[in-house]
Amino acid sequence: MELTGNTILMTGGATGIGRALAEQFHQRGNQVIVASRRQSALDAVIAANPGIHSVVLDVEDPASIAAVAAQLTRDFPSLNVLFNNAGIMRSEDILKGATATAEATVTTNLLGPIRMTAAFLPHLLQQPSATIFNVTSGLAFIPMAFTPTYCATKAAIHSYTLSLRYQLKDTSVRVSELVPPWVATTLMGAKPTDPRAMPLEAYIAEVMQLLTANPNAEEICVERVLAQRTATAKGNEHTFFKSFNDIMADRPH
Repeated sequence: MELTGNTILMTGGATGIGRALAEQFHQRGNQVIVASRRQSALDAVIAANPGIHSVVLDVEDPASIAAVAAQLTRDFPSLNVLFNNAGIMRSEDILKGATATAEATVTTNLLGPIRMTAAFLPHLLQQPSATIFNVTSGLAFIPMAFTPTYCATKAAIHSYTLSLRYQLKDTSVRVSELVPPWVATTLMGAKPTDPRAMPLEAYIAEVMQLLTANPNAEEICVERVLAQRTATAKGNEHTFFKSFNDIMADRPH
């Protein structure tokens, strides 16, 4: 996609990677709409970035998705970029047998993007040029054992993205995948202070550099995530998985 002149909807756009990307695109002359469940978080984004628009959206709720799709395609007929970025990440102790966290994670992280895509695709197909960005994770390729369902949903969205891209190959809609490493955000409710995480500002800067160099990239992988992304192809998936999880075992969660 071109990096300017778009109308972009960013789910999960009030915090973390979503907000930082929304601000970058806004600064580059795009019309940006940020979506989140919390009005207060959206208000903070708008106050800091005059000109950005906002909408309350609960990606767990099909009715909310349908209502927002109807509203935005009416109010922003030029909308041509959908960022499926909203997600939740929670630790799980599988030995306890509870499934509430797993079910909420699947609903938000997997069904959310699928439902959003279905709701907005008819409109996107009418645009001369459109893009769907699905945000996955390095954990789609080498999972972190204490967040098993989060990792599984990201792996599923990677697979879904491949199929979606193939089915849309003869249309005006491009499909791209953003594959973040561990980035210093508040995704799990903690302060983003762990020095092992990639600083958010550095991550966003590298993403924008990659998009500038190749606006139509099918995958956007910063250098920091490549070891995870390529572990299976290099034949060291099991070794990488063990060493990675041994290191991450003392991560606060």
